[in-house]
Amino acid sequence: MELSTVWWLIAGAAIVLELMSGTVYLLLLGVGFAAAAISAHLGAGLTTQLVVAAVIGVGAVLAWYVIRKRRPPELPAQANADVNLDVGGSVQVDAWNSDGTASVRYRGAQWTAMHRPGVTPTTGMHRVSEVIGSRLVVDKI
Repeated sequence: MELSTVWWLIAGAAIVLELMSGTVYLLLLGVGFAAAAISAHLGAGLTTQLVVAAVIGVGAVLAWYVIRKRRPPELPAQANADVNLDVGGSVQVDAWNSDGTASVRYRGAQWTAMHRPGVTPTTGMHRVSEVIGSRLVVDKI
């Protein structure tokens, strides 16, 4: 069996394992294995193929790691507008209770709203910044 065929089989196995695991790292290593297969097609020796697989695969993994670290951290699901469609909605707070909560009407139902710790509650329009269970955490607009 040709070495290029072995490299293609290894690359395919890495992609299949990637699909089962759900991470991107095996896919990036699969790119390194595919690069080694291409170098085998071009007539490179086994040592060169191993170096190409290692440099391309590990380089891709390191590049992805750096890209991920430079991204801002993702918001938790209860505060992420992409996950929770209530985040960003507006509510009218008419009065605050002594325990720091308010009863508000939102999306046709009664909800309990609460302000952030350390913030003086005021009446008026508020924006939903987070949903914790069945409570809306609101910020003054």
